[in-house]
Parts: sequence; structure tokens; C-alpha cells
Amino acid sequence: MNAPLQHRIEQFLYRACELCDAQDWDAYLALFDEQCEFHLPQWDSEHAYTRDPKREMSLIYYASRAGLEDRVFRIRTGKAASTVPMPRTLHSIINVRIAEQADGQLEVRANWHTLFHRLGESGQFFGHVTYRLKPHGDSWLITRKHILLLNDRINAVLDFYHL
Repeated sequence: MNAPLQHRIEQFLYRACELCDAQDWDAYLALFDEQCEFHLPQWDSEHAYTRDPKREMSLIYYASRAGLEDRVFRIRTGKAASTVPMPRTLHSIINVRIAEQADGQLEVRANWHTLFHRLGESGQFFGHVTYRLKPHGDSWLITRKHILLLNDRINAVLDFYHL
């Protein structure tokens, strides 16, 4: 294990959580490469989820950062009624595992847990996430974020800022 790399990646992920919780959308979006794929598949059965977002159902799928940018635009302009008011969120990332790839990118797997509170109700979402990160200056850009939602009985609004 490369302890300095582990620390830097964990700090990068903690920062992403912090920016999302603070609703600092410009800084949050800046973490994503323009061609970043953002994918939250739906479960096909109890233990199998959909794999191909272009041919199978997904809960959320953006082929590039433009999808996230559009969502942020709708939040900022009040055009997304489901986000008025925005929830308070608290993201946690644990069990971070890093695999260096032949193309110089990193595959980073982690477990996540998000608590949220909106309109007097509290809830939580949790699961697994796999990131693809490419070097960018002294940090990284997210080129892919693939999320598995383990508690997929959704009793509240579910959006990118919960994941």
C-alpha cells in the first residue's frame, strides 16, 4: 500500500463530500472531468443491478458533466421543485481502496453513507461507489462515478447530492 497516495485520495474524497454538503456547486463540479460519466444503476433483482445505462434502466445517468451542470442550474434557478428547500446533508466515505490502472488513472472503491434532513424528516442512503480518477495538476479529476445504492427503497427525493 502506498500510504501517501492513500492519504491524498482520502483527502480528495473528503473534500468532495464537504463541497457537496456545503452546496458549493462550482467547486464541486470542478472536481469532475468534462467527459465524466455519473451512473446510479437500478437493481434488476435482489443481487444483480443493471450494467448498461444506454440499454437498461438507471436511477440516474449522466454521460458527461453537462448532466450534473444542468441539475445544478435547475437547483440554482428554483426550476427543480423537488429541491425547494434543499436538504441538509452529511456525507461519509469509508473503506477506501485504490488500484492504479495501466493508463495512469486510479480506480478507487469506497463505501458511503449520506444522512439528510428536509422538511422535518430525516433519512439516509448508503452503498458502494467506484471512482475513476485521472491526475490533474497536484490533484485529480473524476472521470467516472459509479454508485450502487444498497437501500433502494426510496421514500424521499433522491438526487446526485445524496450520493
